[in-house]
Amino acid sequence: MSSIREDLLARLLTEADGCYAWSNGPEDRYAEHAHDYEKVLYCVEGSITFTLRDREIPLGPGDRMVLPPGTPHGALVGPHGCTCIEGRGRKMAAR
Repeated sequence: MSSIREDLLARLLTEADGCYAWSNGPEDRYAEHAHDYEKVLYCVEGSITFTLRDREIPLGPGDRMVLPPGTPHGALVGPHGCTCIEGRGRKMAAR
């Protein structure tokens, strides 16, 4: 595991539960959806742009994003793919 990944995972584990890693290939897309929990996410490698109804949130290595429960969002993976880690924020657990 790379040093940046270890550092980001250590940070994520202080603020979220149920943490896991995922990866996608270049230009993969996620359709708009929402979660019933606070989503805390770090981009580890590559890039991904999250699309909200009122703005876009581009993320690269080391960037962090927090989405409140119920926030509609989609995503577009960058040209070199991406690896992210995420979990359920402890401040706003699922109801």
